[in-house]
Amino acid sequence: MLIENKKTFLLVTSSENTFSNFFDAFVIDQKKFEKENIVVQVSDTIKATTKDLFSFLNIAKQKKQNGTSFVLINSIINIRDFPENFNIVPTMQEAEDIIEMETIERELGF
Repeated sequence: MLIENKKTFLLVTSSENTFSNFFDAFVIDQKKFEKENIVVQVSDTIKATTKDLFSFLNIAKQKKQNGTSFVLINSIINIRDFPENFNIVPTMQEAEDIIEMETIERELGF
């Protein structure tokens, strides 16, 4: 797992060979970035399934409750298979846009 500090969020990228290894590594380290906006880029090469990506749903809910954002980037899965409040996008630009929009919403009290 690779972690890169961006201006408004931490980018977490999978470097593991399987989704389960990546998710396990993420869960172990997630408390280190509890107060940060997180963008998780799941590599298309590990072929994460819809069920795999649902593993992040509770983490995404926790982040929202803590007043931070959580966005998944994956271009292979069908985002219509997920709840509307679960931020999954196909590109980095869209992830950055969501982080920016949610930050503005929090500043405005929404």
